[in-house]
Amino acid sequence: MSDSDDTPRHARHTVFGRQHDRIFERLSSLDPDLSDYIRDFAYDTVYDRGGLDLKTQELLACTLLLTLGSPDELKTHLRGAMLSGATEAEVRETLLFAAPFVGFPKVVAAFGQLKSLLDGKQQP
Repeated sequence: MSDSDDTPRHARHTVFGRQHDRIFERLSSLDPDLSDYIRDFAYDTVYDRGGLDLKTQELLACTLLLTLGSPDELKTHLRGAMLSGATEAEVRETLLFAAPFVGFPKVVAAFGQLKSLLDGKQQP
């Protein structure tokens, strides 16, 4: 799966950054239709709707994925939030804000994903 050069840049390119092709290759290896649905609906339709800026969308995605307990996807969107302009402090505040709603164990796990991301490299 690849975009042609004349395809407009979608939010997913910012969110996934340098991981874009790797992420979609992984999704395609699971199921090509699933990969297409995620690309076409989740990113190229929902994310590109407007109404919320990309940073806000990514901070919301982090909160929702924290709630679901989806660590791999959470790490992707923690990176995406920072690539979309969120500061580390804003990401941390977003995770902390979730504690009274979803509980400390899930927030602790989310901070573990953030630490892993930040320890892995300086630039998300």
